[in-house]
Amino acid sequence: MIDADDLIALVQNYNPKSNSELIRRAYDYGSRMHEGQTRHSGEPYFSHPVAVAAILTEQSLDDATIVTALLHDTIEDTRSTYAEIESEFGTEIAELVDGVTKLTNLQLSSVETKQAENFRKLFMAMSKDLRVILVKLADRLHNMRTIRAMKPDKQAQKARETMDIYAPLAGRMGMHSMREELEDLAFRVLNPEARNSIIRRFITLQRETGDVIQKITADIERELDKAGIKAQVFGRAKKPHSMWRKMEEKKIGFSRLSDIYGFRIIVEKDADCYAALGAVHQRWRAVPGRFKDYISQPKSNGYRSIHTTVSGRDAKRVEIQIRTREMHEVAEAGVAAHWSYRDGVPAENPFAVDPARWIASLSERFDTEDDHDEFLEHVKMEMYADQVFCFTPKGEVVKLPRGATPLDFAYAIHTRIGDSCVGAKVDGIRVPLWTRLKNGQSVDIMTAEGQRPQATWIDIVATGRAKAAIRRSLREEDRERFIKLGRELARVAFEHVGKSPSDKALKTAAKQIGIESATELLAQIGSAELTARQVIETLYPGLTQKAGEEIDAARAVVGLNPGQTFRRAACCQPVPGERIVGISYPGKGVMIHSIDCEALVEVEDEPDRWVDLHWQEGRHPAVHNVSLDLTIANDSGVLGRICTLIGEQGANISDLVFIDRKPDFYRLIVDVELRDIEHLHTAMLALEADSDVASLARHRDLERKP
Repeated sequence: MIDADDLIALVQNYNPKSNSELIRRAYDYGSRMHEGQTRHSGEPYFSHPVAVAAILTEQSLDDATIVTALLHDTIEDTRSTYAEIESEFGTEIAELVDGVTKLTNLQLSSVETKQAENFRKLFMAMSKDLRVILVKLADRLHNMRTIRAMKPDKQAQKARETMDIYAPLAGRMGMHSMREELEDLAFRVLNPEARNSIIRRFITLQRETGDVIQKITADIERELDKAGIKAQVFGRAKKPHSMWRKMEEKKIGFSRLSDIYGFRIIVEKDADCYAALGAVHQRWRAVPGRFKDYISQPKSNGYRSIHTTVSGRDAKRVEIQIRTREMHEVAEAGVAAHWSYRDGVPAENPFAVDPARWIASLSERFDTEDDHDEFLEHVKMEMYADQVFCFTPKGEVVKLPRGATPLDFAYAIHTRIGDSCVGAKVDGIRVPLWTRLKNGQSVDIMTAEGQRPQATWIDIVATGRAKAAIRRSLREEDRERFIKLGRELARVAFEHVGKSPSDKALKTAAKQIGIESATELLAQIGSAELTARQVIETLYPGLTQKAGEEIDAARAVVGLNPGQTFRRAACCQPVPGERIVGISYPGKGVMIHSIDCEALVEVEDEPDRWVDLHWQEGRHPAVHNVSLDLTIANDSGVLGRICTLIGEQGANISDLVFIDRKPDFYRLIVDVELRDIEHLHTAMLALEADSDVASLARHRDLERKP
């Protein structure tokens, strides 16, 4: 716990004219009131208010807010009273402490009806003095940082409340750094396995690629220097929760996650922002649809910045934000910039806005509202600024992304409503279907029997659900014709490579491409959404692969010390392209394991034996043995055909052992020599497509450890 002198020093760093005597008196008073009280961790309770005050000094806040932080739990948890604090520290601070106390007493994670009423009270309190919520957010941030000392059920409740209410509120008020940390701390409680998985994968990525942030920062600085632009460049990796949210929203794995790095360019003048943007776009290719100019069109909380995403070093997607120093202060502090100090005087930042106007107008708008649920929806509507909340004629709320149209609204209700839509009324007025909806509007969809979606609708709608439904409806109209045409195109393509378009082959190709069935695959081929050649390349890429210069198998691994030898672990049989780690064995050299090998558990407490390795980039020879567990039909010629199929993929069978023989099937382990992980996938895919292969899996044997 920092002492009074250290806290005063933190304040005087940005406000040399601060009232140090007032802060010291508040420190001593709070320490005296909380004397004898302890936290769940066993620490003195007063360490918490002091930590909250220290968090608020990072926002360069005024003395009254710092003092309120020191006293914010006195009325709630000690013998202190409002009258006593008013007498000791004045009316302004007493009202702030009382406001924080009232917010603390609100059970915001309770049932929905009560939650609506508590939200009303929360915004009413905030409208009187917004510094109340600044203290409350800092209070919640420190509680989340120290949440490990609480009981598991209490941790989960606080984390959900933080994720649902406090983190979005911090974001809505422009305090993005605080929002990100609150989300990540809650994520650590609510889904620790997912968070740890993201962190492990990111560490592995760093191990493989080196310090990408430093390299890209240097690249950007070099381009800005060439253009004669004075700027500071900062880089960072996105928070685990931010990565996880993107993976969930886009339904992709970590390996396909783009722009996990973010960079900020801080320049001196507004004009330099656009000059820096020009320098960045001249050097790197911009990613379409990822440019936003919040300088010419600022957000309602004062946020100004240019956002762009480019394909940077090694084709990695990189998000870049460009802003001036004053814009950056508002972007980091949000509403707190309204009360921040610089060199002893209130900072006059032309971009800082007073969000109290927004909160006051919100409270006034619903001051006499009787429908608490409707009030809650309006509150959420204001907090989640990137979404649009509209109403059906019956008052039901429909949540849509910003930019959505009445057609999106119709499909959000039901696909049948969307398909038969012929018009829409917004707030009782007939509007075109391409009208962009706004928060709070009431939408009435008009339908007609026999109406079918039009091809032009795809360009009108904004949601993936609507686009998919329209495409599906358009396909179904000519579905039978497309299926027939697709089957003929597939037959010709398969015969061209000496294969047959069996149902099993088509099902395997559909699964690999991500299409629901073989019939749908044929329909997409017939409608030209997919080519028959793509299907052939998916199933049999080995038939068209070209030979190139191969890497020496004895030098396939990078990261060994001179004289060190290596062997592939028999338990996991890693192949080039897989993430690997080396484990040193006395007298045996280094044994290479795949990063997910279960055998690594036995040496996880011996970090000195771990060797950071990766495969050489390039074409490897087909000498890496991998065991495949196959179940095939016991029929004439099947085994020979399977062996031929493996050979066609450029792979060699080094051993074959029968595990089980039955009248109708064989189960066997086949050792195949392969180049890399792509070669393995190619061989397995070709085998899966064969109608006589009942099951196929990679065989790993932990009994065959070093």
